[in-house]
Amino acid sequence: MTNNWNIGDAVTYGTNVLCGDKIRFRALAESDLPLLEKWWGLPEWSVLQQTTIRPCPAGSTAEMFKQWSINSTPGSIGLSIETRESGSFIGHVTLYGASMPERAATLAIILAPEETGKGYGTDAVKTAIDYGFLQMGLNRIELRVWAFNQRAHKAYSNAGFTEEGRLREVLYFNGTHHDAIVMSILRSEWKSPLGLPN
Repeated sequence: MTNNWNIGDAVTYGTNVLCGDKIRFRALAESDLPLLEKWWGLPEWSVLQQTTIRPCPAGSTAEMFKQWSINSTPGSIGLSIETRESGSFIGHVTLYGASMPERAATLAIILAPEETGKGYGTDAVKTAIDYGFLQMGLNRIELRVWAFNQRAHKAYSNAGFTEEGRLREVLYFNGTHHDAIVMSILRSEWKSPLGLPN
């Protein structure tokens, strides 16, 4: 097989690999940490992303995000999300747990509550998928979403994820057990932004 990739293709790829239509990824900055701690600790946000609403001491969430964003191994990446228009920091995305030969990773995202409903989350998820398949060599990206989080379920579906099944009554909130929905996208199902074959 001949590789017809040239320097122009490489420069275009390098320029666009961390950019979506509305967002771009960058390395975690120290200035991101106070907002990430704030968003992670909001009970109304915790219920959508965590298994328990449990306040943590100052600094512990910052350390967690720092660990997620070291980016020193090929099987995981943590990136801050900013808007392309203003450069405002609006969230964080992680692909983690990938290893050979499975080449499967899990996706997690947190977005500023005031930035939801503007298309940033869907764009960040699509850009993370592209990065996972084009840069990390993944074959599968999966996630879990609580069944009551219909907004997130719709955003993930719009980004190309397919519902695989449910973990029945795996979560306990408000005195009730809730399902978790397992979703995934395979490289063979993904539409490459560069028109590359799957």
